[in-house]
Amino acid sequence: MRIHRHRHFKPKFVIPQYRVNEKIIAPEIRLIDDEGGNEVLTVPVALARAQEAGMDLIEVSPKAVPPVCKLMDFSAFKYQKEKEMRKQRAQSKEVDVKGIRLSLRIGAGDLEIRKNQAIKFLEQGDKIKIELILRGREKAYTSRAEDIVDAFLDAIRAETTIRVESPLSKMDGRMNVIVAKNS
Repeated sequence: MRIHRHRHFKPKFVIPQYRVNEKIIAPEIRLIDDEGGNEVLTVPVALARAQEAGMDLIEVSPKAVPPVCKLMDFSAFKYQKEKEMRKQRAQSKEVDVKGIRLSLRIGAGDLEIRKNQAIKFLEQGDKIKIELILRGREKAYTSRAEDIVDAFLDAIRAETTIRVESPLSKMDGRMNVIVAKNS
């Protein structure tokens, strides 16, 4: 049997549930009609008014005292809310963590390329994880490795403003620091 490890199911956007007509549980509500007038009424009176107008009574703000309800067509209201949620979802961007790997013996040209990549990732709105792995005898030179990471961060700071999300952490032969663009 094949195991799929790289499937990421994005959850569908959640549309808030609204109480409609008989499902409204508050004894009194503030009714907002089509013309924009508002008044405090009991639920049965407001329901009668909604049926008279051929509309639905929708609880728009349940946490208000008394809860705020509107007279409108529920299917049109629901469609409008779904449309707003889709627009918000399209405009939002997931922040990725991009990796930049350095080494103890990195050359000046390679360091420049990595710096340009890091700046490009930061400009796109992503965070970067700067990682330096020490192998074998390199583990004796942790202070030199820290200097390389600090010099790399200073080179990035010279180009753009950044903030350190998680400071330099050392674990076994690995050094990590996570950086994001300061907005």
